[in-house]
Amino acid sequence: MEFVLEIILNLVGFGVGLLIGIFAYIGFRNTGSPTLFRLTIAFLSISIGFGVVGLGYMGDSFFIHSGKIESGIQTLGIGIQTVGYFFIAFSHGIKSFFPKSRYLKSIVVPLFIIPGNSIEHIIRSISFILLVYGTIETIMSYMENRKTSTIFVASGLGLLALGEFLGWYSVVFPKSILYVISISTKIVGLGALFVPISKVPLRGMKFGGNI
Repeated sequence: MEFVLEIILNLVGFGVGLLIGIFAYIGFRNTGSPTLFRLTIAFLSISIGFGVVGLGYMGDSFFIHSGKIESGIQTLGIGIQTVGYFFIAFSHGIKSFFPKSRYLKSIVVPLFIIPGNSIEHIIRSISFILLVYGTIETIMSYMENRKTSTIFVASGLGLLALGEFLGWYSVVFPKSILYVISISTKIVGLGALFVPISKVPLRGMKFGGNI
C-alpha cells in the first residue's frame, strides 16, 4: 500500500510541476520575461524529476517486484529536480553557492560528509541549500515590498526545502514513513508556488520580488 502511495504522490508531483511550468511558459510567451523562461525550465525540470521517480516505482511494481526503486533511477530523478531548484535560485540572482559566513559553513558542510549513497545525499544537500537560499531571499524581499504573493513564494520554497530535508532523512531511515511525508510536503510547496505564478501579470517580473 505504501509503495502505491509513493507512486501516486510522485505522479501528482509530476502533474503539479507540469501545470506550473505551463503557466510560467504562457507568462513568458506573453511578456518575454527571462525570469519566467528560467522558471519554466525550473518547474518542468521538477516535474520531470517527479515523473522519473514515479516511473521507477511503477517499473519495479509491474516488472521487477523487488519492493524498492532502483537507486540509480531515484538519484537521476532527484538530480533533475535539483536542476529545477538551481534555476529557481538563479532567478533570485544567486551570486555564490556556498555561504561566506563561517557559522553557516559549519552547518552546510556536514551535509556533504555523510555515509551511504553519497551521490544521492550530495544531490539532496545541494537541493536543500538552493531552496533555503531562495526562501531567505524571498523573505527579505517580502520585508521590502510587503506583497501577499511573496508570502506564497516564501512558503512554497520553504516547504520544498523541508521536503528535501525529510527526503534526506528518509534515505538514512529507509523503512520509515518520512519519504511519503517528504513528497507530500513538496507537493504542498509546489501548490503554494502555483498561486502567485497563476496570477502573473502580462509584464516582466522577478521571482519573489515583483510577483
